[in-house]
Amino acid sequence: MEFRAPTVAAQQNAEAISYLTKSLKDPAAGRRQVEQLIEDLGNAVAYYPDWHPLLTLPPRHGADYVSSLSELKTYAGMDHTREFVRGFVTCPYSSEVADRLVKAVNAVEGLYARRLDAPLYADNAYPVVVAALTVTLEADGTIRGRDVLAWFVQQSAREAQGAQVAETWWNVRSVILGAPHGSRSSLFVNQHTGVHMRKILEAMNASGMFGPIKESSLAMLSPKKLHTIGDTLIRTAIRNWDRESATLEFEMRGETCKAAFRDTWDDGTEYSVRVEIGKYELFVSGFYEPKGEKISFTDPQGKREVAEKFL
Repeated sequence: MEFRAPTVAAQQNAEAISYLTKSLKDPAAGRRQVEQLIEDLGNAVAYYPDWHPLLTLPPRHGADYVSSLSELKTYAGMDHTREFVRGFVTCPYSSEVADRLVKAVNAVEGLYARRLDAPLYADNAYPVVVAALTVTLEADGTIRGRDVLAWFVQQSAREAQGAQVAETWWNVRSVILGAPHGSRSSLFVNQHTGVHMRKILEAMNASGMFGPIKESSLAMLSPKKLHTIGDTLIRTAIRNWDRESATLEFEMRGETCKAAFRDTWDDGTEYSVRVEIGKYELFVSGFYEPKGEKISFTDPQGKREVAEKFL
C-alpha cells in the first residue's frame, strides 16, 4: 500500500495528543501544548532512523549499535515519552530527574533540552523537551535532504568497520527510514531523499565494504506473490509427506527443498511445517490441519531470485 504521509502524520499526531493529555485535569490546555510541540518539533513518529542526531550525538560505549533513545545514558530518567521528527518530550515524575536530564542533554553539542511549565501525561509529571538543533525541517515536514544523506553516509561508514554482511534495502529500510515508513519514504525522509539513500546503499553494498550481500526480506514482492510462494512450498511438502517422517527432501524447479514436520499438540490435529532451501536461500514456516486440509503460514523469507522460481 502506498505511504500517504499526511494521513499517517495526522494519525500519529492524534495518538500523541491523546496519550499526553487524556489523564490531565485540563486536557484542552495540554492539547494546546502538544500542538505547539508538533509545530516546533515536527510530526509525531514511532521511532528514529539509526542516523538521526538524537541517536548519534550522545556519547556511547565504544562502537555499540544504538537503536533507541533508552539505550543512551544521556537520556537516563526518560518516562512516558513521545517522539517527533526533530525531538521528543518525556514526562518523569521527579523534578530532580527532570533537571538531571536537562543538564545531561545540554552537555551534548547539537542538542538542547528544557523543562515545560505546564504538565503533560499526568498533572504530577515534569515534562522535558529535547530537540536536535542540527535538524532542519523542509516544507513537507521531513528533514532537509542533504543533511539526511550526509548523516546516513557517515553512519554507514562507521558500521562498515565491524560489518560481516551487506544488508539489502528491503532488509534494513526500517532503520534507514525510521517509522512509520513506506517503501522509500517516511515522516523523516521524503521520496526524493529516500530514492537517493537506496542508491547510495546499493552502491556501498556493490563495493564490498560491508562483505557479502545478505538477502532475507521479500517485501519487494506483492502480498499475492508472497502467498503464492508460501502456498506452493507448503502444499508440495505436504503432498510428498508420508504422514510419519519428521523430515523430507524433494526436488522442485531445480532446487532441493528440505521440509520438517512436528505434531504441534501430539494429537494429530495440527502439524508445524517448515520448508527450507539451502542455508536461508528461501524458507517458510506454517501449520497444516489434516481436517479440511487447511494450511496457514507466515510470509516466506530469503533471496528474491530463488523465491520467484516458485511463482
